[in-house]
Amino acid sequence: MPPTLTGSNDAAWMAKKRTAALELLPTLAMPSEREENWRYLDLSFDPDLDSAPSTPGVASSDAIVAGWHGTVVTIVDGFIVTDGVQSIGERNEETVSVDGDDLFSTAFVAYAPGTAYLGKELLTQPVFVDIQSTSTATTFPGVHVDVAPGSDATVVVRMSSNSDQPAVTVPRVTANVGDNARLTLSIIQDWNYATRAIGRCTIRLGRDSGLAFSEIGLGGKVGRLHLDVDYIGDGSHAKIYGAYFGEGNQTLDYRYFMNHIGTNTRADMFLKGAVADTALSVFTGMIRIEETGQRTESFETNRNLILSEGAAAQSVPNLEILNNDVKCGHGSSIGPLDEDQRYYLMSRGLTPEHADRLQVHGFFEEVVEQIPDEHVAAWARERINNKYIVAQQEGRV
Repeated sequence: MPPTLTGSNDAAWMAKKRTAALELLPTLAMPSEREENWRYLDLSFDPDLDSAPSTPGVASSDAIVAGWHGTVVTIVDGFIVTDGVQSIGERNEETVSVDGDDLFSTAFVAYAPGTAYLGKELLTQPVFVDIQSTSTATTFPGVHVDVAPGSDATVVVRMSSNSDQPAVTVPRVTANVGDNARLTLSIIQDWNYATRAIGRCTIRLGRDSGLAFSEIGLGGKVGRLHLDVDYIGDGSHAKIYGAYFGEGNQTLDYRYFMNHIGTNTRADMFLKGAVADTALSVFTGMIRIEETGQRTESFETNRNLILSEGAAAQSVPNLEILNNDVKCGHGSSIGPLDEDQRYYLMSRGLTPEHADRLQVHGFFEEVVEQIPDEHVAAWARERINNKYIVAQQEGRV
């Protein structure tokens, strides 16, 4: 594959954005743990942002890719390596806002070699986006989904490392869902345990549009996902599900923001997670209802299992309501496996180990069964269950 010069194919609008980001970048510092949006996250590392590679590494394949039933788009070290897939920066019109508001998002604008554009030509069948990191370089993979009005689209984005080397990656996923359109979007974070991933996802919903969003968080030394869903159009609605399992010294960090702008919008956010060893999970959820968001219905729930004495979870659901014609609620819980449930299952003939496995399976199944794509749900179910069984066999839980 010939050398690739980042930005060499940029349209005028993208070149302007990239130049501004490169000028701004030296003035920005690493985010601070004193900032609420970065609280609980260990930021004592060098992101080495300008180490971004000039060419992609070698892609690999595995069972989840081989068994996919639609189109596969492969992105390696931030580069689109699938023929016929356009970058948003090559398009004449500005497809989505790509401005940065912190060090990492600004670096993405400056250094990302190309954000894959998934428009109506590719979305006629389900799309699997296979994002891979192959080296110790800092990479900037990006995906944009553009769902035309009145249409349906299914996209799965899997992020993984095909080496065991430490790395930093700054993935970004964006989507515009047109009026009366539907998007089913799943994100899987399956990095190696030495990768720090600072991810961001922004989704904008048009009038009467719908979103089914699910996220599976398994990998990464740091696995962060900042999600913004903007309910711009009247009648827009979403169901958001997440399942995550941290072990070792992992930190899995979720910042989910539901921004209700139109009238008659609805949101249901439900995340479940478990942590073992000395892992930490963080959930900050925000439901914000603007003055224009009359007759909004929005709910957020986060449940956490603590499986080892040294593990910890932080759960902070929030509401910000600027008008009084709404229905909202939030809830969270943090605790160990249920002793009464264990006793009941043992009274039915199960060993303590198998009783606990059944509890963990049931805990996550409430979320996993909601993943719209059966292929992804089966993969997630097996990975989560096996992760707990191995920890149990090694005496870590």
